[in-house]
Parts: sequence; structure tokens; C-alpha cells
Amino acid sequence: VQLQASGGGLVQAGGSLRLSCAASEGTFSRWLMGWFRQAPGKEREFVAAIRWYEGTTNYADSVKDRFAISRDNAKNTVYLQMNSLKPEDTAVYYCAVSLRADPAKFDFWGQGTQVTVSS
Repeated sequence: VQLQASGGGLVQAGGSLRLSCAASEGTFSRWLMGWFRQAPGKEREFVAAIRWYEGTTNYADSVKDRFAISRDNAKNTVYLQMNSLKPEDTAVYYCAVSLRADPAKFDFWGQGTQVTVSS
């Protein structure tokens, strides 16, 4: 499985970005897709996840009510809509897939896309 993340960039605080993660192949209906981020000098942290078949979602408290994860079945793509961005959202964002929908085990990772939020 290959994941291609895109959509990062530089934005002012309060602005919005939408990240995309395209998956190359697989039985998508069984998957759990997630977004993670890693800021300089910090550990990677969970941001959001979506169960592909049910469409149920989960968010870190720090992004709840500002970010929204969704998927497009026809395009095999997961999105992360990020609104009301803050400087502390600055990080490299990674998408990942858990083939068995196990939130404790993500099997494949995308290459990361940089998000920079200026104050």
C-alpha cells in the first residue's frame, strides 16, 4: 500500500488548509485511516482517524471542532480539513493506514507534508 500525502503549506493564523492522502490499493472498507503530526523537537502525535466503511471519526482534543477528517470512496482518498489554524498546529503531517482497523497499529505511512502557521 502506498500513501501519497499533499496539501501542506504556509498559512496565517486563523486560516485554513486541506490535506489529502491518496491510497494506491487495497480493501479500503476494512481500513482505519489516520492523520498524525510531528512538530520540531516533539514526538509524533495523533490528530484524527476515520473508519473507512462506517465513516466514524475520532479526534485529538487539541483539534476537535477545528479539524474534520473525511474520505472519498471513489478517489480512495482521505482528507483533513483544518480550520482556525494556530501556530501550534505547525508540524509535518503524516497519513497512515491500519489494515485491520487497529488504532494501536498503523501499517503504512505516507511521506509527510509540512504545515506552517504564522502568527
